Amino acid sequence: MSDLGVKAIAAAIAVLVGIGAGIGIGIATGKAVEGIARQPEASGKITTTLLIGAGFAEATAIYGLLISILLIFVF
Repeated sequence: MSDLGVKAIAAAIAVLVGIGAGIGIGIATGKAVEGIARQPEASGKITTTLLIGAGFAEATAIYGLLISILLIFVF
């Protein structure tokens, strides 16, 4: 297998991190909506926690994207 092929496979695996982040954010958003529907008075705390968690999940996806770009263009 050529060096370029190995780089492409490694980059594709690193980008798969984005799928996990998308699933995680989707589940968290669904649970936040359920929580707000059950206790509307707690919507502020639920929304704040949801946004912090979504930020962490997106950071993970961005790290995966950065690693895939580094694998293709630098190494």
